[in-house]
Amino acid sequence: MPIQYINFNGAIVPEDMSILTADSRAFRYGDGLFETMLWKDGDIRFLDFHVERLQESMKILYFEDFEQFDTYFIRQKIEELARKNNMLGQTLRVRFIVFRSGGGLYGPDSNKPSYIIQIARKAESLRDKKLGLIIDVYTEYKKPYSELSKIKSNNALIYVMAGLYRKKYAFDEVLILNQQGNLCEALSSNIFVYYDKVLYTPALSEGCIAGVMRRVIMDIAQAEGIEVVEAEIKPEILKVADEIFCTNAVEGVQWVMGYKQKRYFNKISRIFQERLKSWSYEEEI
Repeated sequence: MPIQYINFNGAIVPEDMSILTADSRAFRYGDGLFETMLWKDGDIRFLDFHVERLQESMKILYFEDFEQFDTYFIRQKIEELARKNNMLGQTLRVRFIVFRSGGGLYGPDSNKPSYIIQIARKAESLRDKKLGLIIDVYTEYKKPYSELSKIKSNNALIYVMAGLYRKKYAFDEVLILNQQGNLCEALSSNIFVYYDKVLYTPALSEGCIAGVMRRVIMDIAQAEGIEVVEAEIKPEILKVADEIFCTNAVEGVQWVMGYKQKRYFNKISRIFQERLKSWSYEEEI
């Protein structure tokens, strides 16, 4: 197989090259954050939103020099890496990781950022409009919420534990609850629930990630005249909801087919799937 390359602080190196030490804050404390993005048709989809979220998150975590990670910088670095890997014309999943440089214990010696960029071909989904996700609710551990909850942090134990549960019981996706027992998000997605002609999604104050695709779907809903309510949502709604779908930047909209014995429609989610194909803020705003 050909060598796969990553970008480490501006240097393109083989992905199997050792780049972190035992003192790395990324390794010791999960001291960082990341963006997962979709490279398609020669650019990152909704890049402005990703940059806005990345810079805001870095500010919250007291990183210096967050302004360097602007749209030009990220686009140029990803394009360079895609060219090196002979993937420029393909659809790619991009992971852009930022972590704190230097050493120190809990108190860091530096607030300078380091970064790693990884890319991979996006696998074609085996699912289509006729086959949705089978889900369950993960209840062993719950996600606490604060201002840090909306950040895509490298601290990911709650997701690891939920991922183990999903794998053990062979679900397509699992829903995570917050510390109050309300619906928070899915393992790798935000969630939307359509019930009684209203589209509900957990409010950011409920502890969910401030998803880029969540934001886009809410804008599409407004354009389509579909009422969206950001709310505190009890898991009991899953028993009576008309539709449920999950959203993230790479997969877009994925409709949920079943939860326990309950089966759902996919009429509203199909509207979003179709609208998303051509959605452009240059045209809409």
